[in-house]
Amino acid sequence: MGKKSVAQMSEREKKRHSLAAKTVGRIILSSFLLGAVALLIGLLIYGSNLFRQSIDRACKTARLAVASATNAADSIGLSKEIMGIYRGLTPEQRSLMESDAEADRETYRGFYTVLDSVTRKGGAYDVLRHMLRGYKNDVDFVYLAMYDEETSAMVYIADSDQVDPLAPGEWEKVDRDKMMRFLNWDGEGDLYAIGNTEKYGWLCTAGCPIRDQDGEICEFLLVDVSIGSVAAKLTQYALQIGVALLAATVLIAWLMARRMKRSVAEPIDAIASAAVAYVQDKQSGADNSDHFSSLGIHTGDELENLSRIMAGMEKSLAEHEKEITRVTAEKERIGTEMHLAAKIQSSMLPHVFPPFPDRHEFDLYASMDPAKEVGGDFYDFFLIDDDHLCLVMADVSGKGVPAALFMMVSKVILQSCAMLGRSAGEILTKTNEALCSDNQVQMFVTVWLGILEISTGKMKCANAGHEYPAIKRAGCPYELYKDRHGFVIGGMAGMKYKEYEMTLSPGDRLFLYTDGVPEATSGERELFGTDRMLAALNETGDAPPQEVLRGVRRAVDGFVQDAEQFDDLTMLCLAYKGKTE
Repeated sequence: MGKKSVAQMSEREKKRHSLAAKTVGRIILSSFLLGAVALLIGLLIYGSNLFRQSIDRACKTARLAVASATNAADSIGLSKEIMGIYRGLTPEQRSLMESDAEADRETYRGFYTVLDSVTRKGGAYDVLRHMLRGYKNDVDFVYLAMYDEETSAMVYIADSDQVDPLAPGEWEKVDRDKMMRFLNWDGEGDLYAIGNTEKYGWLCTAGCPIRDQDGEICEFLLVDVSIGSVAAKLTQYALQIGVALLAATVLIAWLMARRMKRSVAEPIDAIASAAVAYVQDKQSGADNSDHFSSLGIHTGDELENLSRIMAGMEKSLAEHEKEITRVTAEKERIGTEMHLAAKIQSSMLPHVFPPFPDRHEFDLYASMDPAKEVGGDFYDFFLIDDDHLCLVMADVSGKGVPAALFMMVSKVILQSCAMLGRSAGEILTKTNEALCSDNQVQMFVTVWLGILEISTGKMKCANAGHEYPAIKRAGCPYELYKDRHGFVIGGMAGMKYKEYEMTLSPGDRLFLYTDGVPEATSGERELFGTDRMLAALNETGDAPPQEVLRGVRRAVDGFVQDAEQFDDLTMLCLAYKGKTE
């Protein structure tokens, strides 16, 4: 079931879907969204500062602890001993640390028993652990470790954890990029990295290298700050600020909704009611022009301006209705006349096919589809005598009614000159003289004209600026017959038109057309072109002329698809069969 219209709603539904209800709802929603955005921005700023403070705290703790570690005990010597043992183990021995069996890990720790004198109570390891525990107040972990580049592992030297401390020599795989960042530190800025581990989660690790007398890095004093603790503080802040913003948002939304209802929703409802009353009075024939002027809306904004415009519209609408009635009647009259003009133009062109049922020496078919109601293209064919057939294909400049009128004049003159028995060149010459004698509108027409001697197939032709004809010899494909063009008819007085001769053999075909065919344009502004036209013609093969034209038209329609027809589209096809016994 579709969505209900206002007319189908109950009064309760109308109130729920009214502009006032929507306005209130959207103000509340907008207020909440604004509050949420403000909260998000606050969280981002606070979280960024909190995170930066945690990094600074970790880096500061690391720097302070380095001095204590180097002074409290021989941490460098301890690190070198541990790393010496670690690097002396085989890969199989090191892998015991990754085993799930506690016995294997104890076996691994046994490789470092030589350090018992160092790690016992009061030894260097014990002193370092005690010292490191003093720096755990503001951070999560403080420890000494060294990165081994060959195995991408972090080997622990001393750990401050009292609950589950890591023994000397224990190691964990670390991210190589993070490890190399620490090993290749140039001493500029703070040294830290952020990463996620399966065991500890997200951590920010800050560190300071400890070097021996030769400047080589022997170990790192590392400090870890849990990102989870930062997130917990951020959550607490979000809850506090969120509650405050929620209360402020509700209050602001309520105040704004009341104001918007009085200043927007109620005036619009009044205008809508006046519009309904206006329609009802129009339908009943009541003469009342004060529906909107009596509303008394004084909001000082666009709504007041709208009510004034509606009042003015109401007073002048009657005059507009009269004008619309007059214009509609005029358009209908013009449309009827244009339809009649199209029928007259169509009737002037040969439209009965086959045109010469008793003549079997040839077959022909033609069509003209105007771009507007009437067009400027035209074709013609007629018998001058029993043995001579005249073919005409022409295109008048311009479109619409002017082109149609000029087309009719041109057609009549051409046929009249042809019926006097003149040659193709003389017909065009005489037609040009007639059209140039009083051509005040400066229009012209391109013409291809041919006179076929039916008995022999000889055809004398002349071309006044028209498209090249396409010819198909028996057993061969269509190709353009690139004849010599003369100047357009009606363009310049005194022109002489030369003719040429071609011979048609039985089975040959001649295709004539206007520029509406090759210049048919697709939605991508691409032209159909003569190559596509020839391809469409060759697909029809030796089909009858009517099927040839239909095949070309299908190709043009498939190319332009939904694009508007830009020009008149006119075609003629002649199939010459020769003399039959």
